[in-house]
Amino acid sequence: MIENLPPCPTCSCEYTYEMNALVVCPECGHEWVPAEASTEAGATAEERVIKDAVGNVLQDGDSVVVVKALKVKGSPSGIKAGTKVRGIRLVDGVDGVDGHDIDCKVDGFGAMQLKSSVVKKA
Repeated sequence: MIENLPPCPTCSCEYTYEMNALVVCPECGHEWVPAEASTEAGATAEERVIKDAVGNVLQDGDSVVVVKALKVKGSPSGIKAGTKVRGIRLVDGVDGVDGHDIDCKVDGFGAMQLKSSVVKKA
């Protein structure tokens, strides 16, 4: 058992707890192996920079505005340019499909993934 548990690398929560070989964050639900966290955190902090269509750096929790109309499969209308999306979550290349690097909930459409090239920071 680890005496001093590290804070969550995702949301910096101090109230992490141990579950078998993993350390778990009660606030965001992130799970990680503490031995890998120190080597992983240094590598991902430098290489994971996602920019919007204008060049602003995006972070988890930002609000963004869609800059061009998007077609949505199964929907007759799609997402209009100017639609504001709050509380985005950035995903790695492994989680993102076809370059979609933003996880979010769009009002009227629900949960979906967007590309950073079609949004700008609000």
